[in-house]
Amino acid sequence: MSRITLLGASGAMGKSIADALRNAGEPYRVVARSRSALQAAFASDPQAEIVTWDPDNPESVRAALRGTGTLIYLVGVAYDQFRLHPPLMKATLEAAKLEGVERLLLISTVYPYGVPQTMPVKETHPRDTQTFKGRMRKDQQDLVMAAGARGDLQYAILVLPDFYGPGMDKSFLSGLFTAAVKGGVATMLGPIDKPHEFVFVPDVGPVVVAMLRNPGAWGRLWNLAGPGVTTQRAIADMAYKITGRKRRLLVAGKTMLRMIGIFDPIMRELVEMNYLLTNPVILDDSDLRGLLGPIAKTSYEDGVRACIKSLSK
Repeated sequence: MSRITLLGASGAMGKSIADALRNAGEPYRVVARSRSALQAAFASDPQAEIVTWDPDNPESVRAALRGTGTLIYLVGVAYDQFRLHPPLMKATLEAAKLEGVERLLLISTVYPYGVPQTMPVKETHPRDTQTFKGRMRKDQQDLVMAAGARGDLQYAILVLPDFYGPGMDKSFLSGLFTAAVKGGVATMLGPIDKPHEFVFVPDVGPVVVAMLRNPGAWGRLWNLAGPGVTTQRAIADMAYKITGRKRRLLVAGKTMLRMIGIFDPIMRELVEMNYLLTNPVILDDSDLRGLLGPIAKTSYEDGVRACIKSLSK
């Protein structure tokens, strides 16, 4: 493979993909705003080249991508700043064209699908979101698809459900795991008895590497589903059974989120996405399995145990 760059690599997803690249013997570049965060995660890996960028500076974006053949886009924004997703992608695509980047893989979300019209949701499902965050993510996807249609580069989009994993603090399950290990009340977003699916972050990296090596992966959007359907309550039961603590849950539904959101802007931003808990998107990834063959997926029991273990050290 040509040089691989992970843009926005300092989070858990970047580490998962970097681990898989390392295991495959592939050198890679990691790019983020913070050098200290990158060094903490990747300084011990001789295969990793550490580069910082300023996404508001076009020359800095170009420099971060210089010499890249394959770009994996992982750039995140604060939950109350989703308006930044399309301009960040636009700036990246402009720099990628100028620097001759050949391929771009966007790690994406179920938000553009909107309220599910079928169950499970295949890649042919309408991207008919009614939420602001969904529109911003759809606009991001559309920019990538348009660049592919123009022939600027090859693209693929990998859609993930909600995710969780060891060391993650941005999963909405992370507070549950912390409470199960350290005590206190676990605040969960409700309802918590509806069917739901989660992907275990360490499982994503090997899928990404397999896609990079498969010529058939390019030119379309792909779903990656979790290991099956569960519920948040079932996840909570697993966590508390492992730690032996008494389960103490506070379930915040839409009404409570609105009330808390008066004082907390991040919680306020969760209100419009509450449909994902009342009308969850369950993904069908049969197309991806048809492309790659069997996909290894960590069971919820093993995944929860790994999360609890990481917090118990």
